[in-house]
Amino acid sequence: MFGLFKKTSELDKLQKQYEKLMADWHKLSTTNRAESDKKYAEAQKILERIEAIKA
Repeated sequence: MFGLFKKTSELDKLQKQYEKLMADWHKLSTTNRAESDKKYAEAQKILERIEAIKA
């Protein structure tokens, strides 16, 4: 109940976005290679931002 109004941090948002992009990348890897590569590149940019925040 107390976590109901808790705001998510930028790091949490980025991690969820990264996980979603990696899932999309995996699904597309068997059907559409070009779109798969785009999703992977986006995920890598997010990962760099996550690492920068952690450092």
